[in-house]
Amino acid sequence: MMSIPFFGLFAGLVLAIAGWRGTAMLAWALSMTVLALLFRQHATDALNIVL
Repeated sequence: MMSIPFFGLFAGLVLAIAGWRGTAMLAWALSMTVLALLFRQHATDALNIVL
């Protein structure tokens, strides 16, 4: 699940190299949004520590 934004960033890099600048920026922005949402979900989970 955490790898999805990085695939989007790679797609944005490939699109930028291919000359599709607008689409690359959209892929980058979408990837950053998904990464922030996944981090928020991960950072607010309760830790289940059994000692």
